[in-house]
Amino acid sequence: MLSTHAAPEETATHHTFTHSLHHLQTLMMSFHPVIVIETVEEERVQHLLDKATQDLRLMAFDWSIAQGMGRLRSSNSHWQDEFSPAGASRPHIIEATAEPLDVLRHIQTLTTRGVYWLKDFAIHLSENALVARQLREVAHLFSYNQSALIITGEQVSLPKSIAHEAVYFDLPLPGPIELKQAIDSAIRSFRGRVQVDLSAEASQQLIKAVQGMTLKQTKKVIAYAAIADRQLNAKDIGHVLERKIQVIRETGLLDYIPPEKNTAQLGGFDNLRQWLNRARTGYSNQAKHFGLTPPKGILIVGIQGCGKSLAAKTIARQWQMPLLKLDTGRLYDKYVGASEKNFRQALSLAEKMAPAVLWIDEIEKSMGQSGSDSDGGLSRRLFGSFLTWLQEKSEEVFVVATANDLSQLPPELLRKGRFDEIFL
Repeated sequence: MLSTHAAPEETATHHTFTHSLHHLQTLMMSFHPVIVIETVEEERVQHLLDKATQDLRLMAFDWSIAQGMGRLRSSNSHWQDEFSPAGASRPHIIEATAEPLDVLRHIQTLTTRGVYWLKDFAIHLSENALVARQLREVAHLFSYNQSALIITGEQVSLPKSIAHEAVYFDLPLPGPIELKQAIDSAIRSFRGRVQVDLSAEASQQLIKAVQGMTLKQTKKVIAYAAIADRQLNAKDIGHVLERKIQVIRETGLLDYIPPEKNTAQLGGFDNLRQWLNRARTGYSNQAKHFGLTPPKGILIVGIQGCGKSLAAKTIARQWQMPLLKLDTGRLYDKYVGASEKNFRQALSLAEKMAPAVLWIDEIEKSMGQSGSDSDGGLSRRLFGSFLTWLQEKSEEVFVVATANDLSQLPPELLRKGRFDEIFL
């Protein structure tokens, strides 16, 4: 199995899980009847719900239209049971609960406090007004007895009649400890058929290589790299990074360029290069020891073809960091709230890849000043979210924003403290 000695990272990850657990338990105990978790990682939801309900001594059930409702299977041995999919060997299924309307009516008859996890349930609320009305009846009841409905799915869009009852819970991407457990699980599944030769340093590099991926993606990537040549060693880190590039591109939000693939070189720009040489020390261990804040980022302004994009690539290459390009045009979605969600997801992914360089090209086209509300105020909302994140981010994500026209940028973005420097 992997041998790691990253106590600070493990402590931070444990703190993240503890914070998520406490936040979820607080929502349950503060009379929130409907909690929405937008994710495809049902194994992590199961682990979180299992822990949360055990601590609060609540009954826990899960439901899917394929199987109906049953008691939530304990995930205490989740990582040892890597051969069993979620829901395998589950307890007795309650009869006549497969249909959405039937399960809500059954839940309404129960008198004990509990948590009811409804998988991919949002589509039934949109398609059937009777199901939506029944859920409102249950939500009204739960507002008084501290029970909760947990609705999960990749993208959960609730009808307006229900949205005011719901609160969204943000499930962060897996941290180093969870990723290490996923890698260990994949290694156990080889059952001695693959030779594993990883030093402590290589193990840390492997965990870092899969950051930003889901647990399932991590298991698949590790398994493919190992089975391809019947070995898992330091050479496979490059294979994992190649697959990671494909996975991130599949999200459609970020382009990923690893340091090994970045060959950009920049001539001129003497002031920028001198500043970068000084700023680089902000990411050193000495700077962390003295509690210094790493640099936030820079804004590069100039006409097309003057080398702004090349400068962004060169920064990542010289600092030996992965380069993440955010194409703001990909953020926009026809559904209300989906664009903001995509933006949050992209920033969250960038933080999980830290330390990294986040390149936002032609920022004035997505967050620039506009005299009209043709987009319903979406650009202003994205701009506000970006300012808040830029001001408060704690992860080592260095932002390189480029713009062709300085006059199109809001003055709030140009004031001192947003970016460390502005280069023309």
